Amino acid sequence: MATLEIHDLHVSVEGEGGPTEILRGVDLTVKQGETHAIMGPNGSGKSTLAYSLAGHPKYTVTGGTVTLDGEDVLEMSVDERARAGVFLAMQYPVEVPGVSVSNFLRTSATAIRGEAPKLRTWIKEVKETMAGLEMDPSFAERNVNEGFSGGEKKRHEILQLELLKPKIAILDETDSGLDIDALRVVSEGVNRVRGAGDTGTLLITHYTRILRYINPDHVHVFAKGRIVESGGAELADKLEAEGYEQYVKGGASS
Repeated sequence: MATLEIHDLHVSVEGEGGPTEILRGVDLTVKQGETHAIMGPNGSGKSTLAYSLAGHPKYTVTGGTVTLDGEDVLEMSVDERARAGVFLAMQYPVEVPGVSVSNFLRTSATAIRGEAPKLRTWIKEVKETMAGLEMDPSFAERNVNEGFSGGEKKRHEILQLELLKPKIAILDETDSGLDIDALRVVSEGVNRVRGAGDTGTLLITHYTRILRYINPDHVHVFAKGRIVESGGAELADKLEAEGYEQYVKGGASS
């Protein structure tokens, strides 16, 4: 069983006045098949955690460890992390002009699997997955994220997730900007991946609405760059009722 272990992670970002510490000692273990929701207000460091795990060069790890199945993730390049099984669905996916969705997906699958998928079975797999996400087949011939609506971008992220089958999926505010129908479709895709039991999911959000569709095994409150409280799905209900104010003011501790 794949396990992502984060221990005492500290991360800084360089600014005009020098480095600013964003993550201040994050401890978290995510096992294959588990779904963890990271909830917290804007500016608490949730997205910094996501991008640091993926290897974004903007973020400097100043302390702590991250391992996947005992392997040092922090020593891996971005592409090595992806091949090892770390997947990031970005809050704001970037456009890739001149590269079609179909080529992008097959190239990604080849890199992950170590060989190119057989074309006939691959086309069938892509079409079936797209149908589950209520995506028109012509979508595959469009350039990656170019001219996509917010909902189309998020469906494309989940399409990648379902096809690539990572060990650990980090979903950074996947619910951001989605209408109710798109939220339902995207959540169903996440639940299909979860149901297979092969992927551990780190679901980052500051709203509880996506948790009406995806029932997490664990909920963690993120504030001031660290996890300040953990619990089950009932913790999300508490946050819905009470908000984050007590955590922002420092009234709770891990």
